Amino acid sequence: MARCAICGKTSIFINKVSHSHRVTSKKQRANLQKVRAIVNGEKKRIWVCTKCLKAGKVVKAI
Repeated sequence: MARCAICGKTSIFINKVSHSHRVTSKKQRANLQKVRAIVNGEKKRIWVCTKCLKAGKVVKAI
């Protein structure tokens, strides 16, 4: 799962802070879903983030 096919969203690194304020690095992944969509008139399986799905930027194939 590399990136969203629509907006290009990928994983990011964040700082995880404990109660004692110890800081460790953590990888936060984008919520990607594999969807059958119509791309250039063809049905293809692509990785799409849920933000793009909710916004209606993807035309799902039936």
